Amino acid sequence: MVSKINGKLFAEMIIQGAQNLSNHADLVDSLNVYPVPDGDTGTNMNLTMTSGREAVEENLSQHIGELGKTFSKGLLMGARGNSGVILSQLFRGFSKNLEEYNEINTQQLADSFKAGVETAYKAIMKPVEGTILTVARDAADAGLEKAPETEDCIELVTYIIEQAKISLENTPNLLPVLKEVGVVDSGGKGLVVVYEGFLKALKGETISAETQKLDTDTLVNEAHDFHGVINTEDIIYGYCTEMMVRFGKNKKFFDENTFREDMSQYGDSLLVINDDEIVKVHVHTEKPGDVFNYGQQYGELIKLKVENMREQHREVVKKEQKGQNVDSNQDMTTVDTAVIAISMGEGISELFKSMGATHIISGGQTMNPSTEDIVKVIEQSQCKRAIILPNNKNIMMASEQAATIVEAEAVVIPTKSIPQGIAALFNFDVADTLTNNKKRMIESLEVVTSGSVTYAVRDTKVDGVEIKKDAFMGLVEDKIITSNEDQIETVKNLLAEMITDESEIITMIVGEDAHADITSSVESWIEATYPDIEIDQHQGNQPVYQYLFSVE
Repeated sequence: MVSKINGKLFAEMIIQGAQNLSNHADLVDSLNVYPVPDGDTGTNMNLTMTSGREAVEENLSQHIGELGKTFSKGLLMGARGNSGVILSQLFRGFSKNLEEYNEINTQQLADSFKAGVETAYKAIMKPVEGTILTVARDAADAGLEKAPETEDCIELVTYIIEQAKISLENTPNLLPVLKEVGVVDSGGKGLVVVYEGFLKALKGETISAETQKLDTDTLVNEAHDFHGVINTEDIIYGYCTEMMVRFGKNKKFFDENTFREDMSQYGDSLLVINDDEIVKVHVHTEKPGDVFNYGQQYGELIKLKVENMREQHREVVKKEQKGQNVDSNQDMTTVDTAVIAISMGEGISELFKSMGATHIISGGQTMNPSTEDIVKVIEQSQCKRAIILPNNKNIMMASEQAATIVEAEAVVIPTKSIPQGIAALFNFDVADTLTNNKKRMIESLEVVTSGSVTYAVRDTKVDGVEIKKDAFMGLVEDKIITSNEDQIETVKNLLAEMITDESEIITMIVGEDAHADITSSVESWIEATYPDIEIDQHQGNQPVYQYLFSVE
């Protein structure tokens, strides 16, 4: 029985909650509604929670109120993506309720969960039910009902988790798209995982920290630090290969030791993590296809990644030979008015700079910058005024949070796509006031229709569109409107949906994975089909999306 929680025990709860989320980040990612190759809810929640954990580990306190302040600030600055910002707001309210206490009992713990929910709901302009917010609220309400009946924090948190799981299972009934796709809310799942880590700590149990390296930056953005030690030709296993297998009917034949032994024959740097639903694998190999084929025996491949480490090594060596800093810091030019654009792809970044952006933060899908990333750029620019262009709906909340923290007068232009960011920057006037620029830049978004082309990572049906794994998808804003195994047909269907009689300009931004012959064919088709529309093409080199379009 645990009747009181002090700072030391709360710190352990945070550590175990963060570790459990780290271990399950890929699973949470896989629950992404849209089958795009950039589902990142688990990644963002993990990095956010890890930031809170690191802050706590650096500033331990027996006083739970003081520790809560540290935890809250760590989450706030490390918040990434909308899911991470919501998580930070939940624990901001939670921690605020702890401030006056040295230690807390069950009632005060339940009150803190409820305070967190109230803070998060206030922070969201248009709360959506069937999301992490619903799961948090239902769990907190259950805690308030249970608290008067028990003095045992273990019993209370056990009940909160039970009710959170019931709420999570109900999310598809509240959010139709979840039911259509056949998943529960990913953010809600991530929150349940954190709470389960809390319970482990209360019981005195420890979740293995061995797997943390697999689920944070090591796997999400693995940096192979080999360029200063070996030659390219010395790399024996050239492909960094990752996969996740969702167990199917062959789960009963799965034996982790046998699996690990078999997988070790394909290369080195092997990591295998198995839970009840999936097995995750990381290995350096010469034959990624053999790894995937072996894994497919046990179920569905739901997340694949292959990186050519020899090519990475060659690029690093080239940069070093040119005297470039491989990990060059953000340009910290000082200005009176900072115009900060979040950008993915070198070509897009150069375009933003040419249009007046003073600072670029690398980010976008799969790599959302944190609140702190944005704050640092504003502070180091020493600006009096700042304009932030998120250029992605999942970076909006972190941008808004950053704008409230900095001393400079900062505004966020609600750009949800790269084309919207370009349109907004086109209407920026360095000689005008911040108020006028904000008004004009926001108004410009109304005349831009944004589209994109990418590929599907799984079979599903979304918004009535049947989608096959590896087929191409066309999205208008963030809605999938077409899918086809033929990329050119996908582009044609997408543009037919975007173009109207009033359309005058099509901007096409070409990604790093786009093929020149397809790009040429698309241009020819646009010219023949819409002879009165001007085409403006840019080499964006963006990942994930082969093409980005805007129609004005």
